[in-house]
Amino acid sequence: MSFSLEDLDARIGLRASAAPEDSYTAKLIAAGMARVAKKLGEEATEAVIAAMAGNQAELTAEAADVLYHLLVMLRAADVPLADVMAELERRTAQSGLAEKAARPPGTV
Repeated sequence: MSFSLEDLDARIGLRASAAPEDSYTAKLIAAGMARVAKKLGEEATEAVIAAMAGNQAELTAEAADVLYHLLVMLRAADVPLADVMAELERRTAQSGLAEKAARPPGTV
């Protein structure tokens, strides 16, 4: 069985259109971008803690939470996953070091 980010994104799209009282995804989006972003930050922090502890099972679970909450944030911001994937594809055309070197001075 294969489950992709696109599959997760589609499922989030379906759940986002549900009533907030029926869907955690819809409830989170209805709470606003600040809440969505805060939740993503919390999950990312938990993933970092699990990684630093060397706990693979916990890192796996937290990584799933990070991916889910990132896709919810993209949905709330009307940023299609396809745009993110296109940006990743563009970036893989060169090494990360070459990409950073090509940036204007003072950018991150």
